[in-house]
Amino acid sequence: MCLAVPMKLVEIGDDTGIAELGGVKREVNLGLLEGINIGDYIIVHAGFAIQKLDKKEAEETLDLLRELTNEIL
Repeated sequence: MCLAVPMKLVEIGDDTGIAELGGVKREVNLGLLEGINIGDYIIVHAGFAIQKLDKKEAEETLDLLRELTNEIL
């Protein structure tokens, strides 16, 4: 199963950046998006940033994922 998750962009390079979620940082390819900045929330799937989210939407999604994880564990 694949899951795309919201992550906060903390660094930007040429076509890549570093996104963070829960203290874990991952390199992501930014080539599919335009107009993104450090501090933006992005949906990351298979190492690619595929969509930009506003902060409220990202936080709501992350809250739902936390709730789901607590139910499973």
